[in-house]
Amino acid sequence: MKEKIIEIKWLEKKYKENKVLKLIDLEIESWDFFALLWHNWAWKTTTINILTNLVTKSSWNIKIWWIDIDIDFPSARKLIWVVPQEFNFDVFAKVREIPVIQAWYYWIDKKVAEERTEILLKKLWLWEKKEAKARELSGWMKRRLMIVRALIHEPKILILDEPTAWVDVDLRKSMWEFISELNKNWTTILLTTHYLEEVEALCKKVAILDSWEIIENTSVKNLLSKLKEETIILTMKENSKLSEKIIRKYSIKILEENEIELVVDEKITLNDLFSDLTEEKINIKSFRNKTNRLEALFMKIIKK
Repeated sequence: MKEKIIEIKWLEKKYKENKVLKLIDLEIESWDFFALLWHNWAWKTTTINILTNLVTKSSWNIKIWWIDIDIDFPSARKLIWVVPQEFNFDVFAKVREIPVIQAWYYWIDKKVAEERTEILLKKLWLWEKKEAKARELSGWMKRRLMIVRALIHEPKILILDEPTAWVDVDLRKSMWEFISELNKNWTTILLTTHYLEEVEALCKKVAILDSWEIIENTSVKNLLSKLKEETIILTMKENSKLSEKIIRKYSIKILEENEIELVVDEKITLNDLFSDLTEEKINIKSFRNKTNRLEALFMKIIKK
């Protein structure tokens, strides 16, 4: 049975009377894969730092698995870990040493820590680098090492701050698979990312913040249902000609000789579209969305 694992009743942060951030009634359930999206990304760091007690709040009532962080933060801290954007480990330490050192802070037996380190390094494709110094790793490898260190004490909640920033597509997909597996194995994940396709592919719920407040807080599925149209790029086979009827119906824009951009209303299915194109004897070589669906919706929401 699911239960509230993070409960925020009020959050406000002020700098010299200037209100910076205000959150009201945000709840994250156990085993959620929850995304937080910001219009102003500077507030993202403020929120994460308050959650982990690195920044003093102006007013706040928050519980992590029923533990009030103002009353017993050390106990709450054991349940949560943040993988930040910046690398913050000893770059002269060996890769295999860094998670073991972290485990010491949680009174984890050294042998247990070493066993967990081996398992995690192998899962995150770092085992062959175990004797290398952290400074010798590539940026992507360092990011994976940050996640290994974060997981060494088996936290219930993992906050991932831009985990795949500056990573190529193939490596990003590998990370998606690993993070999804974590979530399936009962880890609650709170994700912030600029890559909105990650949210659509991975997350169950999403909250969007703008002008200090939450403007959307729902499931990803419900949020996407608000998208009323999609823009699609079609590549046609040679010698295909567009009729005026098709151009008007789909607001078609010709990009190149055999490539067109068209807008499909939510009432029109892809089957309807391709049926119309077939009727007009237009042969399609390939098609793709112009933008990620959630990205298009996000831009519409924050412009309201």
